[in-house]
Amino acid sequence: MSDSATGIARPVFRIVALQLTIAVLFSALVALFAGVGKGWSAAMGGAIAVAGSAVYALMVARGGNDAKAVFRRHFRAEMTKVFITAVLFIAALVLFQSAAWLWLILGFAVTTLAYWFSLLTV
Repeated sequence: MSDSATGIARPVFRIVALQLTIAVLFSALVALFAGVGKGWSAAMGGAIAVAGSAVYALMVARGGNDAKAVFRRHFRAEMTKVFITAVLFIAALVLFQSAAWLWLILGFAVTTLAYWFSLLTV
């Protein structure tokens, strides 16, 4: 990776690590106070958010200085992230019908909010 790519990749992957940490902590708190089943649902929601962000980070971390190429890479990464998020939510609906949907969505929302708030610091 070039120096500019490394400079971009480090904070992006820190954000994904922060998201993962918040998802784990939130789901553990939900499991502790609301029950293990709801905690697993919150963990699934957090995992969906982290998976999308990780794919985005991997796609964006490939460096380059051309503005058009950078824009296209970010656009493709965001569209891929949205697609992966939708597929994982559909998979959760189909495969885990016993999931507590409120907690799944809350786990996703809390983890996604952590992503957006951490972007303010970058």
